[in-house]
Amino acid sequence: MSAIRGPRDLYSGLLFVVVGALTVLIAINYPVGDAARMGPGYFPRALGTLLMLLGAISVWRSFRLQGTPITRWKWRPIVIILASVIVFGHIVQFVGLALSTVFLIFAASAASHEFRWKEAALIGLFMAVLCVGVFVYALRIQLPIWPSFA
Repeated sequence: MSAIRGPRDLYSGLLFVVVGALTVLIAINYPVGDAARMGPGYFPRALGTLLMLLGAISVWRSFRLQGTPITRWKWRPIVIILASVIVFGHIVQFVGLALSTVFLIFAASAASHEFRWKEAALIGLFMAVLCVGVFVYALRIQLPIWPSFA
């Protein structure tokens, strides 16, 4: 019997520790300040430290608690979702935020074997309205809502 009882906890914990350590290392030369007057290094160091602590807890859990084994990666959903985000980034200026958001939701949803086009359409419309409201109107980010030819 292996000493590692939860391999998912082990690998995710190690990933958290590495990312947290890199975050702290990158921000090491930034001034920290204090809680009242935070410097540019305050948040990255605090976040990196918390991430390392969370990772250490996850690694500890991997030796204590029984976990599920790691299964084989399913590359198809990863590739489809990554490609849909890349295409979204390329078309948002030309097609507009609303239509490119609907496209992103449809394309990413198609990665699942439980894809239902009616649900994807409903979620796509909701997310398009939410994204336009948040990014264009609330945050005033200069993004076209509709295609320039519309």
